[in-house]
Amino acid sequence: MPIRIIGMIGVAPPGGTALHVIGGGVSPTFLGEFAQAHENAGFDLVLVGYYSSSAEGFAVASYAASQTTRLGYLIAHRPGLVAPTLAARSIATFDALWGGRLAIHIIAGNSDEDMQRDGDFTPKEERYERAAEYLDVMRRTWTCKEPFDYDGRFYRVRQVFPDVRPVQRPYPELLFGGSSPGALTMGAQHCDTFAMFGEPLAETAERIAAFREMAGVFDRPAPKFNVSFRPILGRTEGEAWDKARGILDSLNQAPPQPRSQDQSGRRLVELAARGDIHDERLWMPVAGLSGGKGNTSCLVGTPEQVAEAMLKYYRLGVASFLIRGFDPLADAAAFGEELIPRLKAGAAAIDREAVLAA
Repeated sequence: MPIRIIGMIGVAPPGGTALHVIGGGVSPTFLGEFAQAHENAGFDLVLVGYYSSSAEGFAVASYAASQTTRLGYLIAHRPGLVAPTLAARSIATFDALWGGRLAIHIIAGNSDEDMQRDGDFTPKEERYERAAEYLDVMRRTWTCKEPFDYDGRFYRVRQVFPDVRPVQRPYPELLFGGSSPGALTMGAQHCDTFAMFGEPLAETAERIAAFREMAGVFDRPAPKFNVSFRPILGRTEGEAWDKARGILDSLNQAPPQPRSQDQSGRRLVELAARGDIHDERLWMPVAGLSGGKGNTSCLVGTPEQVAEAMLKYYRLGVASFLIRGFDPLADAAAFGEELIPRLKAGAAAIDREAVLAA
């Protein structure tokens, strides 16, 4: 299984040590440079995030696609804000215009506060039920061979039959994240890839096994898995740990930010409370400081050491990794120098071993 590396782009330069890249005014120059840096570094996709205050993701990805030739775009999408049939056509249109350079990350949970800024006051668990219907309608819209009707609790449509279809078959990859029963049930039924925050190897193996069992009851292809990390690299291991401590000091000096915490975030905070370091390189103080918000599980070491740590997850069945740094533009370029080539070469070697063993 070829390994896949995902980054994340934003629309404006973040100031200082950056926990997040979503937000700020739109800078076309920076957005183009950020996307090109990822393409040149060997990333396969980049995430375009979503907050209720952020720039609109399909417009961001479309502009970035115009500045690149190969890079794909993983667009975060909230079910429920538009009709699923309209979303299906929007996604199919982007996929057709940009040659299949598209995947969709479904975010049905998020905080109540952020959802309400977009006028959505639906309770969180009900949002997952609604998202399951939404994805059912979207997938049928992409794949129907004749007009169909749909009568659900949240959506009713009649005689749906689109003129535009995705170029990817049967449709672009659907990713999701979450730890609540509602999120996992929705993802098992309708999504292709389970995206997780970085946790220790043992916990990750347990989550993979549990989700495979849950997804196995549905007549769908076996699920795939993505894990997110923040690599902190140095020319030596000591230099990498010094850099990590400097990042933590910088974040400690920043003004505290209001934050909500979902179940995935609580898992990270609990891991951070158990200890700063897990499995030798997984460093959790930033996750603890941020309340588990976003991708804050760090791997610290030289490029060779961090690649070796990530490939242990690859051996568990994780074929996709989302990585980003605290100096987003410079780190994207730096990851392309050694880390990404080592990951791709190492995964190919593991695959060859598996073929020989078989």
